[in-house]
Amino acid sequence: MPDTAPDTAADSAAAPADFSAPNTAALDFLEHRASSAWNTLKPPVPDRAALSELLEIAARVPDHGMLVPWRFLVLQGDALTRLSHLVLERGTALNIPDQKRRKVATMFARAPLIVAVVFAPIPSDKAPEWEQRLTTGAVCLELLNAAEAAGWGANWLTSWIAPDRVFVEQGLGLAPHESISGFIHLGTATAATPARARPDVAALTSWVSV
Repeated sequence: MPDTAPDTAADSAAAPADFSAPNTAALDFLEHRASSAWNTLKPPVPDRAALSELLEIAARVPDHGMLVPWRFLVLQGDALTRLSHLVLERGTALNIPDQKRRKVATMFARAPLIVAVVFAPIPSDKAPEWEQRLTTGAVCLELLNAAEAAGWGANWLTSWIAPDRVFVEQGLGLAPHESISGFIHLGTATAATPARARPDVAALTSWVSV
């Protein structure tokens, strides 16, 4: 007999997924999922271990060429206060209306936890940059769904500050070729998400057979 137990985590990771039977619980979740309003998210938040698991799930997306054109920044505590001040400064410099400037600053100041999903494109002859950007958007959605499936409230935001190069380079340390695909706000939802009208999928679908 072996002296040590088998590495079940490695075995699980290497085992092929079995999709031969419908996962009705997953389908029901996806059918009814909804984002929580950012201003309803409060502590507690996922601890480092729980968040690390969510990030592992978020990274499980289609990725042509296995380039991994993204990275994560976990923003919390004093970093959020610092960023809220920078938002106000950049809003003034960019002539953003005061109400919009203060709203986005508040989104950072009051957030219990934000994961910034950074688009970091990789030179590739196989996967063009636009395709890599789609992959990074899929990471944002996967993180949103994983958090909600784990019982947390979550919201995917960007706003006018996301494309500002001064904010992302000075405030977040992004390289010149990097950009923000999403600020994923995480926490405990303190209010139910109101129902809203959904798209008429039948009207948006064309069936092409020839």
